[in-house]
Amino acid sequence: MPETAKKRPEFRNLNVFSDLPTYRWPLAALVSGMHRISGLLIFLLLPFIIWMFDTSVSSELSFNRFTSVFSEGAGFVPGWFIKLVVLALIWAYLQHFIAGVRHIYFDITHMTTKSRGRRTAAATLILAFGLTAILGAKLFGLY
Repeated sequence: MPETAKKRPEFRNLNVFSDLPTYRWPLAALVSGMHRISGLLIFLLLPFIIWMFDTSVSSELSFNRFTSVFSEGAGFVPGWFIKLVVLALIWAYLQHFIAGVRHIYFDITHMTTKSRGRRTAAATLILAFGLTAILGAKLFGLY
């Protein structure tokens, strides 16, 4: 008798604590979820973004204060932590933008297939993380 294939589990009602740690997300679903997370991160850090923009363009004195925050810190927050927050914002912006272009492309062309979704999801992740690494290296003074 031929050996039967192992039955894959069906996930109908996902339990966050027992099912999600073992659930295998397809790459396209992972990129879609990261698009939502990056949008939330941008929204939550919007006051910080506005402060950075305002401080950097108000005057030469405020720009000097803005740049010193990255090396000396601000109050009790060290400079390296502010750089990490800015790095997270860089990733969030790039991920959200590239994934958004991907979603718009599929909405306009209606050329959605499983293989194309997987390829564009992989390209989105590679572009977002690659550009984040390059800009993060610049942020941390590696070049």
